[in-house]
Amino acid sequence: MSEFYQSLFHSKWNCKYHVVVVPKYRRKAMFLEIRKYLGLIFHELARQKECRIVEGHLLPDSVPMCIEIPPKHSVASVIGFLKGKSAIAIARQFRGKQRNFEGENFWARGYAVSMVVVFLEYLQPL
Repeated sequence: MSEFYQSLFHSKWNCKYHVVVVPKYRRKAMFLEIRKYLGLIFHELARQKECRIVEGHLLPDSVPMCIEIPPKHSVASVIGFLKGKSAIAIARQFRGKQRNFEGENFWARGYAVSMVVVFLEYLQPL
């Protein structure tokens, strides 16, 4: 049970979400240096919010990831933090170097999220 659940003071939890974010206008903006940099930035920003990116892929036109978010943080606040801070970091690092990049408006407004389903046969009673 200890490797499956995380714990806070008064709770045990396993909250994993499948999240997909896309760049503005769904342009294929993530390539070469931006891909490498974005992976590092997402992991560092997730650590700042006490979250963990379990798995993620940097595709040319989207970023699907499985992220573990503790129950004390909302999904919307964590994803907003990741998108906002990563856009600022990319703007500082790559401003004027990439053709399809305009300021700090890197990500589209929304995101897709769903809960990762755990099969009942793997669950153990508390």
